[in-house]
Amino acid sequence: MSTTMQLHLQNVPARNGRLWIRHGFKVFQRQPLALAGLFGLFLFAGFVAMLIPGVGLLLTMASLPLLSLGFMLATHLVLQKKTPTASVFVAPLKLTTERRRSQLLLCLGYAGAMLVIGLLADWIDGGSTRDLQKLIAENADNEAIANAATDPRLFWGLATRMSLMGLLSVPYWHAPALVHWGGQGVAQALFSSTLALWRNKAAFALNMLLWGGLLMGVASVVSLVFALIGLAQVAPIVLMAIGLMLSTVFYASLYFSFVDCFMFGAPQDVLDNKA
Repeated sequence: MSTTMQLHLQNVPARNGRLWIRHGFKVFQRQPLALAGLFGLFLFAGFVAMLIPGVGLLLTMASLPLLSLGFMLATHLVLQKKTPTASVFVAPLKLTTERRRSQLLLCLGYAGAMLVIGLLADWIDGGSTRDLQKLIAENADNEAIANAATDPRLFWGLATRMSLMGLLSVPYWHAPALVHWGGQGVAQALFSSTLALWRNKAAFALNMLLWGGLLMGVASVVSLVFALIGLAQVAPIVLMAIGLMLSTVFYASLYFSFVDCFMFGAPQDVLDNKA
């Protein structure tokens, strides 16, 4: 994995956005425990990091680019009939000094951008989001929470966060993988990732729409079923478990968008059906 691959940006049809999801599920079926364990380990590490005063949140945000790349490496290993371990999260830092430096700069840049987004959103919503979170954490009475939730500034703060985080994801979508496999520098990797998503925006738009529809559909069905059988209080637990599984599948599927956009090789037994 340390050699530089020849990557060539290409255009892919919109339908491939659906295939990435399907391939993600196929890979998950091959190694469900290993992949779910990796995601669970990352969540636990993030929880521990959040306990560190002052820098916990920044450390967690800085690790997100390595999370996406780690799952790409895990998917790559599964396709080679190998079992991925936690080493996939540190493997990108064990290549050349230059690539390690580039990965760390990507992580720091991502954390810094997320910090700016958070501060801007807090300024726009006047701290109403933070106030609502505090009330919920303190188990305040329902009336106080309801009043805080109706603050119109919440919408604009949420809209700011979601839109800017969506924009930030574009240059970072493939950047860590382009550094790892393509040996690109930070600026080139961010530019190449942005160009890839722009050229293949139809496939990525379909991919996001399908993920959104899948999540909404699953949430609706589970909530309805448990309400009908009189176990509505159990639904959130089931939804959390399904959400963790789908999150794992999502990260496993990222590899295939990289494969398609940059003509990076993957085993034919997974990519043989493009219909």
